[in-house]
Amino acid sequence: MEFREKMRCGNGSRLEKGCDPRYNERKQEKTGTCRYARRVPMGGKAEKQMKLPETDRKPRRRLWLLLLLCYPAAAILLLLAECVPGFAEQYARGPYAVYSRAGNFFSALFPFSLAEILLILATAFAVFWIVKQVVRIVRAKGARLRETGGSLLRLLCAAGVVLLLFQLNCGINYSRDSFAETCGLPVQESSREELETLCSSLVEKLNTLRPEVAEDAKGVMTLSASFSSLGSDAGRAFTTLQKEYPLLTGGYSAPKPVLLSRLLSWCNITGVFFPFTFEANVNTDVPDYSVPSTMCHELSHLRGFMREDEANFIGYLACCCSDNYDLQYSGLMLAFIHANNALFAADAEKASEIYNTLNAGTLRDLAANNAYWKQFEGPAAEVAEAVNDTYLKVNRQEDGVRSYGRMVDLLLAEQRANNR
Repeated sequence: MEFREKMRCGNGSRLEKGCDPRYNERKQEKTGTCRYARRVPMGGKAEKQMKLPETDRKPRRRLWLLLLLCYPAAAILLLLAECVPGFAEQYARGPYAVYSRAGNFFSALFPFSLAEILLILATAFAVFWIVKQVVRIVRAKGARLRETGGSLLRLLCAAGVVLLLFQLNCGINYSRDSFAETCGLPVQESSREELETLCSSLVEKLNTLRPEVAEDAKGVMTLSASFSSLGSDAGRAFTTLQKEYPLLTGGYSAPKPVLLSRLLSWCNITGVFFPFTFEANVNTDVPDYSVPSTMCHELSHLRGFMREDEANFIGYLACCCSDNYDLQYSGLMLAFIHANNALFAADAEKASEIYNTLNAGTLRDLAANNAYWKQFEGPAAEVAEAVNDTYLKVNRQEDGVRSYGRMVDLLLAEQRANNR
């Protein structure tokens, strides 16, 4: 190998043979001096030991920034919603009402459930990401601890972003004023006689309305219109309801059917509001009578009412405001099931007596509903219920899945208001 002759740099330092002058020029620009250095072939061990350039450290610094910002921001929003009176309510009426419509408008451009597609893709990506991180850690001999820390950091940062978006898109709304307070329906302790009156009244309405809905070959209620048509009717029902309850604002698109509805049934889920796309998603595999009320329930969540008991009651009100018999029947069935279950807990004999006064068609609908859900009983449903219960309690619904029973208090409050 031929070597260059020794020569001196402009600042008087010496340059050895075999040393790349361009390398020394770069060193001189950074330090102002030129020093002895040996050139290391690319791919050698010394290259692996070199420190990362400043530009390679920037992505990691951005990750740290996200980690530092998202978690405290989510915590501050939670504290404001919980501790500052009126903050959550004003947020729900102001900022949330504006950008939830914008997000819902965007998701409405897709005829399918954007939430369902995103969840499928997210699941596939999560599996791919985990495998990729494991491979990186295994291959990083001598640096596995650093690679593991980097993977955990990226995961924590992603979780922080999701947590912040959740708080902005629905978490704060869990702390808003109750619907009973904002709509002027005072909830108070009720007597068993009032509950019996409520159940009997609902039975009378169901018996009157049941002949107006369609049946299948087995005599079970079936929807008389398509899902999209019912969704449009549900939206119009909310427009009508807004005249009486101004907080139930319009401007939102119709709910969407879930393609993998059978999977939701295995989890005992009839509908899902997905806060990251502002979509109301409905399980279409369930008995037909429950589909319209589920639509209105999820549309209530979309309008910022996150408590399950309130969403049930608002869904019932919307169904009763519709001109569509399917929606009316579905809303009354939702109300009767909750009211009669509450009466059964207080007086089983009286609840059974009232239950048996239902017409034959409604009894067939309820029997078909029980048979449908019986096939999904098992570990999967139990786990899903436990997860849902935990989710509700984390979001300040202390009774968990039992909070659905509070709908009866609102039904009784409405009954008292109508009797005045």
